Amino acid sequence: MAESCEFGKTSDGRVVTKYTLCNGTMKVSIMDLGAAICSVQVPDAKGKLGEICLGYDELTPYLDPKTNPYFGAVAGRCANRICKGRFKLDDVEYQLETNNGPNHLHGGNVGFDKLIWTVESSSPSSLVLSVVSPEGDEHYPGQVAAKVTYSLPKSDTLCMDYEATTNKPTIINLTNHNYWNLADGGISSILEHEIELFADFYTPVDDTSIPSGELRAVAGGAMDLRQRGKIGRGIKDADNGLGYDHNYVLRGSMVYDPSGLQPVAKVYESTSGRWMAVFTDQPGVQFYTGNYLDGFPGRTGQGYEKHHGFCLETQRFPDAANWSHFSPVVLRPGEVYRHHTRHEFGCS
Repeated sequence: MAESCEFGKTSDGRVVTKYTLCNGTMKVSIMDLGAAICSVQVPDAKGKLGEICLGYDELTPYLDPKTNPYFGAVAGRCANRICKGRFKLDDVEYQLETNNGPNHLHGGNVGFDKLIWTVESSSPSSLVLSVVSPEGDEHYPGQVAAKVTYSLPKSDTLCMDYEATTNKPTIINLTNHNYWNLADGGISSILEHEIELFADFYTPVDDTSIPSGELRAVAGGAMDLRQRGKIGRGIKDADNGLGYDHNYVLRGSMVYDPSGLQPVAKVYESTSGRWMAVFTDQPGVQFYTGNYLDGFPGRTGQGYEKHHGFCLETQRFPDAANWSHFSPVVLRPGEVYRHHTRHEFGCS
Protein backbone atom coordinates (compact mmCIF):
# COMPACT_ATOMS: atom_id res chain seq x y z
CA MET A 1 0.00 0.00 0.00
CA ALA A 2 1.08 3.58 -0.65
CA GLU A 3 1.69 5.70 2.42
CA SER A 4 -1.40 7.84 3.07
CA CYS A 5 -2.61 10.61 5.37
CA GLU A 6 -5.56 12.96 5.70
CA PHE A 7 -4.66 16.14 3.80
CA GLY A 8 -7.66 18.20 4.92
CA LYS A 9 -11.36 18.67 4.33
CA THR A 10 -13.39 20.48 1.68
CA SER A 11 -15.82 23.25 2.62
CA ASP A 12 -18.63 20.67 2.71
CA GLY A 13 -16.70 18.35 5.03
CA ARG A 14 -15.37 15.74 2.61
CA VAL A 15 -12.00 14.28 3.57
CA VAL A 16 -9.16 14.65 1.06
CA THR A 17 -6.38 12.07 1.33
CA LYS A 18 -2.77 12.40 0.17
CA TYR A 19 -0.77 9.36 -0.97
CA THR A 20 3.00 9.16 -1.25
CA LEU A 21 4.84 6.86 -3.64
CA CYS A 22 8.51 6.05 -3.19
CA ASN A 23 10.94 3.82 -5.04
CA GLY A 24 14.04 4.48 -2.96
CA THR A 25 15.27 7.28 -5.18
CA MET A 26 12.33 9.62 -5.79
CA LYS A 27 9.12 10.50 -3.93
CA VAL A 28 5.79 11.56 -5.48
CA SER A 29 2.73 12.70 -3.52
CA ILE A 30 -0.76 12.68 -5.03
CA MET A 31 -4.10 13.69 -3.52
CA ASP A 32 -7.47 12.25 -4.47
CA LEU A 33 -8.88 15.76 -5.13
CA GLY A 34 -8.33 16.20 -8.85
CA ALA A 35 -6.02 13.16 -8.84
CA ALA A 36 -3.44 15.93 -8.46
CA ILE A 37 0.30 15.59 -8.04
CA CYS A 38 1.24 17.66 -4.97
CA SER A 39 4.96 16.99 -4.82
CA VAL A 40 7.76 15.41 -6.85
CA GLN A 41 11.15 15.07 -5.17
CA VAL A 42 14.23 13.83 -7.02
CA PRO A 43 17.97 14.01 -6.27
CA ASP A 44 20.20 16.82 -7.51
CA ALA A 45 23.75 16.33 -8.77
CA LYS A 46 24.98 16.03 -5.15
CA GLY A 47 22.42 13.34 -4.37
CA LYS A 48 20.25 15.63 -2.24
CA LEU A 49 16.50 15.06 -2.60
CA GLY A 50 14.63 18.23 -3.53
CA GLU A 51 11.26 19.53 -4.72
CA ILE A 52 10.77 20.06 -8.47
CA CYS A 53 7.08 20.94 -8.85
CA LEU A 54 4.82 23.74 -7.70
CA GLY A 55 2.11 23.04 -5.15
CA TYR A 56 1.17 23.31 -1.50
CA ASP A 57 1.80 21.43 1.72
CA GLU A 58 -1.77 21.98 2.91
CA LEU A 59 -5.17 21.62 1.26
CA THR A 60 -6.68 25.11 1.75
CA PRO A 61 -5.00 26.93 -1.18
CA TYR A 62 -5.93 24.08 -3.53
CA LEU A 63 -9.61 24.78 -2.83
CA ASP A 64 -9.48 28.39 -4.06
CA PRO A 65 -9.29 29.01 -7.83
CA LYS A 66 -7.46 32.26 -7.08
CA THR A 67 -4.52 30.29 -5.64
CA ASN A 68 -4.76 27.09 -7.66
CA PRO A 69 -4.20 27.33 -11.43
CA TYR A 70 -4.71 23.55 -11.88
CA PHE A 71 -1.51 22.71 -9.93
CA GLY A 72 -0.71 19.05 -10.70
CA ALA A 73 -4.30 18.10 -11.50
CA VAL A 74 -5.82 15.87 -14.16
CA ALA A 75 -7.60 18.19 -16.60
CA GLY A 76 -10.78 16.88 -18.24
CA ARG A 77 -13.19 15.84 -19.58
CA CYS A 78 -11.59 17.80 -22.37
CA ALA A 79 -8.31 19.48 -21.52
CA ASN A 80 -7.33 22.81 -23.06
CA ARG A 81 -9.79 25.11 -24.85
CA ILE A 82 -12.92 24.64 -26.94
CA CYS A 83 -13.98 27.69 -28.94
CA LYS A 84 -17.01 29.33 -27.28
CA GLY A 85 -17.71 25.96 -25.65
CA ARG A 86 -19.39 24.69 -28.79
CA PHE A 87 -18.87 21.58 -30.89
CA LYS A 88 -20.90 19.35 -33.15
CA LEU A 89 -20.94 15.56 -32.85
CA ASP A 90 -23.01 13.32 -35.12
CA ASP A 91 -24.95 16.37 -36.37
CA VAL A 92 -25.91 17.42 -32.83
CA GLU A 93 -24.54 20.73 -31.54
CA TYR A 94 -23.51 20.93 -27.89
CA GLN A 95 -22.96 24.02 -25.76
CA LEU A 96 -20.58 23.49 -22.84
CA GLU A 97 -20.00 25.78 -19.90
CA THR A 98 -17.61 28.66 -20.67
CA ASN A 99 -15.10 29.43 -17.93
CA ASN A 100 -12.19 31.10 -19.74
CA GLY A 101 -13.48 34.29 -21.31
CA PRO A 102 -15.73 33.15 -24.17
CA ASN A 103 -14.26 29.63 -24.19
CA HIS A 104 -14.43 26.30 -22.38
CA LEU A 105 -11.20 25.35 -20.57
CA HIS A 106 -10.06 22.10 -18.92
CA GLY A 107 -13.55 20.62 -18.48
CA GLY A 108 -15.43 23.73 -17.39
CA ASN A 109 -16.40 25.17 -14.03
CA VAL A 110 -16.29 21.80 -12.28
CA GLY A 111 -13.88 19.71 -14.30
CA PHE A 112 -12.03 16.56 -13.27
CA ASP A 113 -9.56 18.73 -11.32
CA LYS A 114 -12.31 19.63 -8.80
CA LEU A 115 -13.67 16.11 -8.23
CA ILE A 116 -12.60 13.70 -5.51
CA TRP A 117 -11.41 10.56 -7.25
CA THR A 118 -11.74 7.02 -5.87
CA VAL A 119 -8.56 5.11 -5.09
CA GLU A 120 -8.93 1.68 -6.69
CA SER A 121 -5.57 0.25 -5.67
CA SER A 122 -2.14 1.25 -4.48
CA SER A 123 1.32 -0.08 -3.79
CA PRO A 124 4.47 1.62 -2.49
CA SER A 125 5.25 2.69 -6.05
CA SER A 126 1.86 2.99 -7.82
CA LEU A 127 -1.58 4.52 -7.36
CA VAL A 128 -4.75 3.94 -9.41
CA LEU A 129 -7.59 6.51 -9.17
CA SER A 130 -10.94 6.60 -10.95
CA VAL A 131 -13.88 8.95 -11.40
CA VAL A 132 -17.30 8.80 -13.05
CA SER A 133 -18.66 11.88 -14.82
CA PRO A 134 -22.44 11.59 -15.38
CA GLU A 135 -24.21 12.48 -18.62
CA GLY A 136 -24.76 16.22 -18.83
CA ASP A 137 -21.81 17.05 -16.58
CA GLU A 138 -20.80 20.59 -17.70
CA HIS A 139 -23.25 19.79 -20.59
CA TYR A 140 -21.07 17.05 -22.09
CA PRO A 141 -22.92 14.16 -23.75
CA GLY A 142 -22.67 10.64 -22.31
CA GLN A 143 -21.41 9.25 -19.05
CA VAL A 144 -17.62 8.87 -18.83
CA ALA A 145 -15.67 6.57 -16.54
CA ALA A 146 -12.02 7.65 -16.32
CA LYS A 147 -8.95 6.22 -14.65
CA VAL A 148 -5.39 7.42 -14.08
CA THR A 149 -2.45 5.34 -12.89
CA TYR A 150 0.66 6.97 -11.46
CA SER A 151 3.65 4.67 -11.15
CA LEU A 152 7.38 4.68 -10.46
CA PRO A 153 8.53 1.66 -12.49
CA LYS A 154 12.23 2.58 -12.29
CA SER A 155 14.38 4.61 -9.93
CA ASP A 156 14.35 7.57 -12.34
CA THR A 157 10.89 7.28 -13.96
CA LEU A 158 7.36 8.61 -13.33
CA CYS A 159 4.60 7.26 -15.58
CA MET A 160 1.05 8.54 -16.05
CA ASP A 161 -1.48 6.24 -17.73
CA TYR A 162 -5.03 7.34 -18.52
CA GLU A 163 -8.08 5.37 -19.65
CA ALA A 164 -11.69 6.37 -20.31
CA THR A 165 -14.88 4.77 -21.60
CA THR A 166 -18.35 6.12 -22.37
CA ASN A 167 -21.92 4.91 -22.85
CA LYS A 168 -22.67 7.49 -25.60
CA PRO A 169 -20.53 9.31 -28.18
CA THR A 170 -18.64 12.14 -26.49
CA ILE A 171 -15.28 13.91 -26.57
CA ILE A 172 -12.30 13.27 -24.30
CA ASN A 173 -8.80 14.70 -23.90
CA LEU A 174 -7.02 14.13 -20.59
CA THR A 175 -3.71 15.53 -19.40
CA ASN A 176 -1.80 16.36 -16.24
CA HIS A 177 -1.27 20.05 -15.44
CA ASN A 178 1.88 19.86 -13.33
CA TYR A 179 4.08 22.95 -13.10
CA TRP A 180 7.78 22.05 -13.06
CA ASN A 181 10.81 23.90 -11.73
CA LEU A 182 13.86 21.66 -11.64
CA ALA A 183 15.91 24.11 -9.54
CA ASP A 184 13.80 24.54 -6.42
CA GLY A 185 10.14 23.70 -6.95
CA GLY A 186 9.07 27.22 -7.86
CA ILE A 187 11.01 29.65 -5.69
CA SER A 188 12.95 31.03 -8.67
CA SER A 189 12.29 31.72 -12.36
CA ILE A 190 12.49 28.96 -14.97
CA LEU A 191 13.77 31.30 -17.70
CA GLU A 192 17.36 30.03 -17.20
CA HIS A 193 16.25 26.40 -17.62
CA GLU A 194 17.25 25.03 -21.03
CA ILE A 195 14.78 23.20 -23.26
CA GLU A 196 14.92 21.06 -26.36
CA LEU A 197 11.42 20.50 -27.77
CA PHE A 198 10.90 17.86 -30.48
CA ALA A 199 8.39 19.65 -32.69
CA ASP A 200 8.70 21.24 -36.13
CA PHE A 201 5.20 22.78 -36.14
CA TYR A 202 2.78 24.41 -33.74
CA THR A 203 -0.86 25.54 -33.85
CA PRO A 204 -1.12 29.38 -33.88
CA VAL A 205 -3.91 30.90 -31.80
CA ASP A 206 -6.11 34.00 -31.69
CA ASP A 207 -6.24 36.48 -28.81
CA THR A 208 -8.41 34.08 -26.79
CA SER A 209 -5.91 31.21 -27.31
CA ILE A 210 -8.10 29.33 -29.81
CA PRO A 211 -6.25 27.67 -32.73
CA SER A 212 -6.73 29.13 -36.19
CA GLY A 213 -6.58 25.65 -37.73
CA GLU A 214 -3.17 26.33 -39.27
CA LEU A 215 -0.17 24.10 -38.66
CA ARG A 216 2.71 26.57 -38.82
CA ALA A 217 6.41 25.71 -39.06
CA VAL A 218 8.43 26.96 -36.10
CA ALA A 219 10.92 28.17 -38.72
CA GLY A 220 13.82 29.56 -36.75
CA GLY A 221 12.02 32.26 -34.76
CA ALA A 222 11.01 32.56 -31.11
CA MET A 223 8.69 29.58 -31.48
CA ASP A 224 11.57 27.36 -32.58
CA LEU A 225 12.74 25.39 -29.53
CA ARG A 226 14.27 22.46 -31.40
CA GLN A 227 17.82 23.31 -30.39
CA ARG A 228 18.80 23.26 -26.73
CA GLY A 229 18.71 26.76 -25.29
CA LYS A 230 17.32 28.86 -22.45
CA ILE A 231 13.55 29.03 -22.10
CA GLY A 232 13.87 32.80 -21.79
CA ARG A 233 15.86 33.27 -24.99
CA GLY A 234 12.88 34.32 -27.13
CA ILE A 235 10.00 34.32 -24.69
CA LYS A 236 9.16 38.02 -25.17
CA ASP A 237 8.69 37.35 -28.89
CA ALA A 238 6.53 34.24 -28.48
CA ASP A 239 3.41 34.29 -30.61
CA ASN A 240 1.00 35.94 -28.20
CA GLY A 241 3.47 38.31 -26.57
CA LEU A 242 2.91 36.97 -23.03
CA GLY A 243 5.16 33.92 -23.11
CA TYR A 244 4.73 30.37 -24.31
CA ASP A 245 1.24 28.90 -24.07
CA HIS A 246 1.06 26.93 -27.30
CA ASN A 247 0.31 23.48 -28.60
CA TYR A 248 3.31 21.99 -30.38
CA VAL A 249 2.84 19.29 -33.00
CA LEU A 250 5.13 16.41 -32.11
CA ARG A 251 7.12 14.97 -35.00
CA GLY A 252 5.31 12.42 -37.16
CA SER A 253 2.21 12.64 -35.00
CA MET A 254 -0.57 13.91 -37.23
CA VAL A 255 -1.82 10.32 -37.34
CA TYR A 256 -2.38 9.14 -33.77
CA ASP A 257 -0.37 5.97 -33.15
CA PRO A 258 -0.91 4.35 -29.74
CA SER A 259 1.66 1.62 -30.37
CA GLY A 260 4.70 3.54 -29.15
CA LEU A 261 6.12 6.61 -27.46
CA GLN A 262 7.87 9.56 -29.00
CA PRO A 263 10.12 12.17 -27.38
CA VAL A 264 8.40 15.37 -26.33
CA ALA A 265 11.09 17.50 -24.72
CA LYS A 266 14.18 17.50 -22.56
CA VAL A 267 14.70 20.23 -19.98
CA TYR A 268 17.95 20.98 -18.15
CA GLU A 269 18.70 23.07 -15.04
CA SER A 270 22.35 23.93 -14.39
CA THR A 271 22.42 24.93 -10.71
CA SER A 272 20.98 21.61 -9.49
CA GLY A 273 22.34 19.58 -12.41
CA ARG A 274 18.89 18.04 -12.91
CA TRP A 275 17.28 17.20 -16.23
CA MET A 276 13.85 15.84 -17.18
CA ALA A 277 12.92 14.03 -20.40
CA VAL A 278 9.27 13.53 -21.43
CA PHE A 279 7.86 10.87 -23.78
CA THR A 280 4.27 10.28 -24.88
CA ASP A 281 1.95 8.50 -27.30
CA GLN A 282 -0.08 11.70 -27.79
CA PRO A 283 0.22 13.93 -30.88
CA GLY A 284 0.74 17.27 -29.13
CA VAL A 285 2.08 19.05 -26.08
CA GLN A 286 1.03 22.37 -24.57
CA PHE A 287 4.19 24.18 -23.53
CA TYR A 288 3.21 26.81 -20.96
CA THR A 289 5.61 29.05 -19.06
CA GLY A 290 3.47 30.12 -16.11
CA ASN A 291 2.53 33.44 -17.71
CA TYR A 292 -0.39 34.01 -15.34
CA LEU A 293 1.34 33.08 -12.09
CA ASP A 294 1.20 36.24 -10.02
CA GLY A 295 2.14 36.04 -6.37
CA PHE A 296 0.50 32.66 -5.73
CA PRO A 297 1.51 31.51 -2.23
CA GLY A 298 4.25 28.90 -2.32
CA ARG A 299 5.25 26.10 0.01
CA THR A 300 7.80 28.17 1.93
CA GLY A 301 5.97 31.51 2.04
CA GLN A 302 7.83 32.72 -1.02
CA GLY A 303 5.30 33.37 -3.77
CA TYR A 304 5.11 31.70 -7.15
CA GLU A 305 5.59 34.56 -9.59
CA LYS A 306 5.31 34.83 -13.37
CA HIS A 307 7.53 32.25 -15.11
CA HIS A 308 8.33 30.36 -11.88
CA GLY A 309 7.04 27.10 -13.38
CA PHE A 310 6.56 25.47 -16.78
CA CYS A 311 4.08 22.88 -18.01
CA LEU A 312 4.45 20.19 -20.66
CA GLU A 313 0.84 18.99 -21.06
CA THR A 314 0.79 16.03 -23.43
CA GLN A 315 -2.51 16.02 -25.29
CA ARG A 316 -4.58 15.94 -28.42
CA PHE A 317 -4.83 19.37 -29.99
CA PRO A 318 -6.84 22.25 -28.46
CA ASP A 319 -10.31 22.74 -30.00
CA ALA A 320 -9.83 19.48 -31.93
CA ALA A 321 -13.58 18.83 -31.74
CA ASN A 322 -14.00 21.68 -34.26
CA TRP A 323 -11.19 20.80 -36.70
CA SER A 324 -11.43 17.64 -38.78
CA HIS A 325 -7.70 17.65 -39.63
CA PHE A 326 -6.67 17.76 -35.96
CA SER A 327 -6.09 14.61 -33.91
CA PRO A 328 -9.52 13.12 -33.05
CA VAL A 329 -11.03 13.54 -29.59
CA VAL A 330 -14.28 11.61 -30.16
CA LEU A 331 -14.85 8.58 -27.93
CA ARG A 332 -17.63 6.11 -28.71
CA PRO A 333 -19.20 3.22 -26.77
CA GLY A 334 -17.05 0.11 -26.97
CA GLU A 335 -13.86 2.13 -27.46
CA VAL A 336 -11.23 2.85 -24.80
CA TYR A 337 -9.39 6.16 -24.67
CA ARG A 338 -5.77 5.58 -23.66
CA HIS A 339 -2.91 7.98 -23.05
CA HIS A 340 0.57 7.18 -21.74
CA THR A 341 3.22 9.71 -20.74
CA ARG A 342 6.59 8.98 -19.17
CA HIS A 343 8.91 11.38 -17.32
CA GLU A 344 12.54 10.43 -16.82
CA PHE A 345 14.85 12.30 -14.44
CA GLY A 346 18.60 12.48 -14.06
CA CYS A 347 21.60 14.69 -13.35
CA SER A 348 24.53 15.80 -15.45
